[in-house]
Amino acid sequence: MQNQFTEIIQLIQISRNKAISAVNTELINLYWKTGAFISIQVEQASWGDKKIHELAAFIKSHHPEIKGFDRRRLYRMRQFYEIDAKSSIMSSVMI
Repeated sequence: MQNQFTEIIQLIQISRNKAISAVNTELINLYWKTGAFISIQVEQASWGDKKIHELAAFIKSHHPEIKGFDRRRLYRMRQFYEIDAKSSIMSSVMI
């Protein structure tokens, strides 16, 4: 009897893995876009480091259900974007 259910278990596991992968991809895109936004604001001198702290405090106080956007993580998102942007530039120069 268990052999009859093996195929459906495999379908469930494949779909779960695809869903996890899609969520991870979207989170990476979100972190990159957030980092890009912050980096551009700082580069254009619209924002300073204090503004990033204010953003983290705003998210925490006005949207407590949103987790993972404290000051340290926002800085890391900015760093992720900036390192990735530099890597892309370096890759295109080396080609």
